[in-house]
Amino acid sequence: MNAKVTAECLAVDAAEFLAFKRAMGMGYRRAEFVLSSFVRFVADRYGERSAPLEQAVTLWATRIEGRKAVTLGNEFGVVRQLCLFRRRSDPHAFVPEHAVAPVKESVFVPYIFSRNDVLALIEAATRHEGRSMWGAMLRALSLVLYCTGMRLGEATRLRLDDVDLRRQVITVQRSKGRSRVLPIRDDLAAELRHYLRRRDEVLSARGVSASPAFFIRRNATALTLRAASDALRRLLRDLELKPSRGRAGPRPYEFRHAFAVHRLTAWAHEGVDVHVRLPMLSAYLGHVNVLGTEVYLKATPELLELASQRFERHARGRRRSS
Repeated sequence: MNAKVTAECLAVDAAEFLAFKRAMGMGYRRAEFVLSSFVRFVADRYGERSAPLEQAVTLWATRIEGRKAVTLGNEFGVVRQLCLFRRRSDPHAFVPEHAVAPVKESVFVPYIFSRNDVLALIEAATRHEGRSMWGAMLRALSLVLYCTGMRLGEATRLRLDDVDLRRQVITVQRSKGRSRVLPIRDDLAAELRHYLRRRDEVLSARGVSASPAFFIRRNATALTLRAASDALRRLLRDLELKPSRGRAGPRPYEFRHAFAVHRLTAWAHEGVDVHVRLPMLSAYLGHVNVLGTEVYLKATPELLELASQRFERHARGRRRSS
């Protein structure tokens, strides 16, 4: 088995691997960061010498004590894919076993905004007037995030052509390797029509005839993910939902969690079997499979209590019928 390789050769292989994946339409930005970390680790530890790849992968995977199993498993998976790619040109190339970093069930429990939290955030967004951020745009962005469960990056990448208010659908283009079409309610469509009128005023004031981006800043440039994230984090801190500094507390991503849990809770109150609806919610959220959506079933005490009550009614009915 060819189990030795230099950091220089690994860097070349990693570049070819990323080019191969991107040629198939995958972004692989996070994977590029992981592979760069791995190549740097090999270079720092072994210099220009050939590194025993099995040893290098194991040392790299265990370099930080106490890491979350899911994070470790995801990063290890990227390096293992690189090793599998190398085996295409060298049948004897080393490929690590999954046991090096076994993927375990995530114990992550998302932070869930209450409905009052959401209302306070939307009100704060509406009032906000900054140098580049403006209230009508932040309000529309917050409503899209909460009413569709869209990822923040998906929302900031929306193009004007992706939002069809006549048909009341939003198209999310090529996110996580796939596109999806999201039907929206009348009230969200009305909010977005109001935003578009204000958007036209901003463009006109800047002497710009048109912009392909749906969400724009005050200077008529496209809203970026970083700018949107920073602005929403400031709102969270201003409302004291998040500490004044540090990474603790809720993030803008929590709009997505709130959408999912509030939708499931509404179904439960309506007496709907949420497990039957779960695949529909999974498709709407753009999850790869329903397993990514099931985490929301245990996200709040209210939802767990409703599920427990439903199960108890079902069990009593079966006892009476028998």
